Amino acid sequence: MAEAHQAVGFQFTVRPDGVDLKLSQEVIKNIYLSGLTAWKKRAIQFKNGVLAGVYPASPSSWLIVVIFMMSSLYTPVDPSLGMIDAMKESLRDYMSAQSRAVLSAILFATGLWLFLIYLLRYSLKALLSYHGWIFESHGKMKLACTLNIVALISGNPLIVAHTVIKEQNCVSQYLESVRPLLDKQQYNQMEILAQDFKDSKAARLQRFLILKSWWATNYVSDWWEEYIYLRGRSPIMVNSNFYIMDLLYMTPTHRQAARAGNVVHAMLQYRRKLERGEHAPLRALGTVPMCSTQMERMFNTTRIPGIETDIVQHLTDRKHLVVYHKGRFFQVWLYTGGRHLLPSELETQFQRILNDPSEPQPGELKLAALTAGSRVPWARARIRHFSHGVNKVSLDAIESAAFFLALDDEPQGYDTGTFNSLDSYAKSLLHGKCYDRWFDKSFTLISYPNGKMGINAEHSWADAPIVGHMWEYVLATDCFHLGYTEEGHCKGDVNKGLPHPTRLQWQIPKECQDAIESSYLSAKKIAEDVDFHGRLFTEFGKGLIKKCRTSPDAFIQLALQLAQFRDQGVFCLTYESSMTRMFRDGRTETVRSCTNEAVAFVRAMEDCGATNAQRLALFRRAADKHQNMYRLAMTGSGIDRHLFCLYIVSKYLDIDSPFLKKVLSEPWKLSTSQTPQQQLNLVDINKFPKYVSGGGGFGPVADDGYGVSYIIVGENLITFHISCKFSCPDTDSSRFGENIHKAMLDIQGLFRPENDRNGAEIQAKAVPMENGNGKKHI
Repeated sequence: MAEAHQAVGFQFTVRPDGVDLKLSQEVIKNIYLSGLTAWKKRAIQFKNGVLAGVYPASPSSWLIVVIFMMSSLYTPVDPSLGMIDAMKESLRDYMSAQSRAVLSAILFATGLWLFLIYLLRYSLKALLSYHGWIFESHGKMKLACTLNIVALISGNPLIVAHTVIKEQNCVSQYLESVRPLLDKQQYNQMEILAQDFKDSKAARLQRFLILKSWWATNYVSDWWEEYIYLRGRSPIMVNSNFYIMDLLYMTPTHRQAARAGNVVHAMLQYRRKLERGEHAPLRALGTVPMCSTQMERMFNTTRIPGIETDIVQHLTDRKHLVVYHKGRFFQVWLYTGGRHLLPSELETQFQRILNDPSEPQPGELKLAALTAGSRVPWARARIRHFSHGVNKVSLDAIESAAFFLALDDEPQGYDTGTFNSLDSYAKSLLHGKCYDRWFDKSFTLISYPNGKMGINAEHSWADAPIVGHMWEYVLATDCFHLGYTEEGHCKGDVNKGLPHPTRLQWQIPKECQDAIESSYLSAKKIAEDVDFHGRLFTEFGKGLIKKCRTSPDAFIQLALQLAQFRDQGVFCLTYESSMTRMFRDGRTETVRSCTNEAVAFVRAMEDCGATNAQRLALFRRAADKHQNMYRLAMTGSGIDRHLFCLYIVSKYLDIDSPFLKKVLSEPWKLSTSQTPQQQLNLVDINKFPKYVSGGGGFGPVADDGYGVSYIIVGENLITFHISCKFSCPDTDSSRFGENIHKAMLDIQGLFRPENDRNGAEIQAKAVPMENGNGKKHI
């Protein structure tokens, strides 16, 4: 094969007069450039390590301190208070007096510099540990809040550790959260369990948790990753992985290979900036730094299956990706001559794959279905069939790749003229054909024949905002920096001498093919059961909601509560994800959105005897309650991660707790999440309204519940991604979408000046907060 011939770096032939050695200058040159690139990367990493180590100071500040102390040697004032003289006396006599003075001044200046660094660092940490600013009204921060955040720059070393809340507060908040969901008898039983837990077990479990918080960077995140994600033995397709969509209204080019070339090149640029520490720090509300540790495993990362638990394998300096097309796997090198391939060169490589007429090898077509099924069969098949020989080499190529690219052969995307096009697009991203995504990779980039793109992301290594951050950068770079020619091709010249992509080779026996087919059939059953509906809400957006003087997130969450009650006739335990990345290694916390105040508001909306003024007053109470709970979750005062960790400690200590068992077994029948937009602000979507993404979503969490992801896009658009299961006779994603739509309009209709004036005079007790029939459900 041509590519195999080009890979030969040298040849030798034994002749009668000696050995004839032939070197390939091109290959030797590439080896040299690759080594040079690696050393440059190490130098950059060393530089970043030094800068991070001395933050918030800089190496130049050390020179300033040294110069100052050296200058003091020639003045009558001794800022060292005699310490430099004492150091001179302790130095060896073989040094001259001048040399001892200079060395003593340098040593003292260095010590003073390090002391000031640690003083500044701990002062900034103390400022960062104050979270009162988040409870202040925007634009009305107190002076203390302003002083706390004005000088903050960034840097994970300054981000504080996650604190452990008091167990008594945790239990009382839990009881408050389930009060609207239980009848009187159920609630009394829960109170008894809670009191027994506080009296007999809570204090001991709490002590161990506090001990862990002193030792570990984050007392939650490692257990959360292991027990919630990696120890799960059920399929991660649909159940764990999530997806992110392309631009909704426009496609930069309809050439599949060209679009993939630009997007892959933009991802490589993002990875390079990530490795060099060149990305602007993530900030809460644009000011307070957030932890960016999750970004470290974005590329070169794979979830490796195990019998009892999976592991996350993260490698460095990976220079290839693996491409799947029509049942074939190809390895594509991303570098040539010590540089990234240009977009035009990547387009050429991908077009070669699209034009390749070869057929899949036996068992190759549905091989990736192993990653879509249950984890234990995949782990056993991996040990038995992929731990040696050519299969191991090919699997290593996939698992060590920067990421995985799927070149699909069926067009997708949102089309205003096609019914349910958004639904089909989402399902394709979420599960595809169950064998054309490598669900174990940190993310699979998906490319469609019409130029649309998307991402399927594995969840254990990071949360959706991290992948969304990268995707925003990629879309902006693709559309506004790289661009395309008039014919839709990538810009730039093409190196015709690029080696062709390499087919990965497989030897898959009948036993392994049976395991692949079994995994595929189980995954297909899961995929076919996903009832998905995407809805674009265009009647109003964030702009109008803010004019109503309320939080957009609270507005939508209360609309979801109203829609849920209208859809099911009962209230349910509701999960909303909140980030905790203001703490080191922080991930998420749960906001329990179904509160007493939310229930009172929903009942008022369904009560024909309630006035709009009463309803609006109750809405404002419920919205304020929700916003306060969200802020508590962000600042480490949520209860669910704490209860989860207490449960893990109880298992380690073999302590039986009926209360914790009950808490951890409660189903979340409504699971919700807001996907952030405009984290980077690279594109003004008011100026370019067509350059908005459709956001992303996830599969249903409960068999008889709904999963809802919503994205507040600019001032006039909110997208909802709704999922449930066809197998449940009581749920219907389209029906729930209609209920959300109506609930949004009904709530918006309350905001009239006369209702606000009258509502200020109405006491919340005017509408009963309790369930009149005493029948409450989870």
